[in-house]
Amino acid sequence: MNHTKTCHKMTRDTARGIITIEGPLASTELKQYQFHEDLTAFRPAKKQFAAILDIADFPEGRLIIARTSDTIIGYVTYLHPDPLERWSEFNMDDLIELGAIEVIPQYRGAKIASGLLEVSMMDDYMENYIVISTEYYWHWDLNGTKLSVWQYRSVMEKMMAAGGLSPAPTDDPEIISHPANCLMVRIGENVPEESIKQFDTLRFLQRHHYRNMREGF
Repeated sequence: MNHTKTCHKMTRDTARGIITIEGPLASTELKQYQFHEDLTAFRPAKKQFAAILDIADFPEGRLIIARTSDTIIGYVTYLHPDPLERWSEFNMDDLIELGAIEVIPQYRGAKIASGLLEVSMMDDYMENYIVISTEYYWHWDLNGTKLSVWQYRSVMEKMMAAGGLSPAPTDDPEIISHPANCLMVRIGENVPEESIKQFDTLRFLQRHHYRNMREGF
């Protein structure tokens, strides 16, 4: 599969000035900008910047950023699921995961995150992918936002809807371990029926394995 990438751009007028949202960008383009020191949701900022530079250059990796004139203040990543995760079991080339989305606290509420998702889907090639995002309440900034689990879940669903992702059922043990957790999915218009069926099996992998055991496979 040829993972074609076409860069798109939009701007958001915020109380702190104009923010440019663009991507997917290569690591050489990302290195033109500073990485804001408050982008620490996953690891210290310097280490996270190094990680997203790697992702940007993966064949399927996509890195969309939100920036001031010279500083990245938010980003979203897409790449194939981690080889150790359930979602990589069938090695589906047309399945990618929204791996991380982060915006610094000063710009929360300015619709930067939804803008990142909108720009992500401006690339027509995204219609060739099944895009997933696994949402776990223990990753949510409940203390910083002062929201309840269910309020945060509602905000998260609205944000993901900007990229066309919606909740989908699954029997994944981690997701069903708490009712606020969920699997978000977007199936591109060009995804073949065979891949959709394979993904349906992947969503209900426990049921699939149990059925095979009963049938003696």
